[in-house]
Amino acid sequence: MNSTKLRLSLSLTAFLVLSLSGCGSIESAAQEDCTSIGWRIGSKGYEDCYRARLYERKLDYSNPPGDRPSPSMI
Repeated sequence: MNSTKLRLSLSLTAFLVLSLSGCGSIESAAQEDCTSIGWRIGSKGYEDCYRARLYERKLDYSNPPGDRPSPSMI
């Protein structure tokens, strides 16, 4: 393998790792929401906030009621 192909594959791998590390989960986003407004992890208010934000975010990413995914034609 020549050095150009090696550099290209290493660059592509590094790009993929960095782009995927930016993706967070719904749980981490809900946690960030509650800590950003001042709740401390473990407090009663934080737990209530976390559950509410987690529920809201799951609703945001779910399909509308009665909507079923259709099979892809590809």
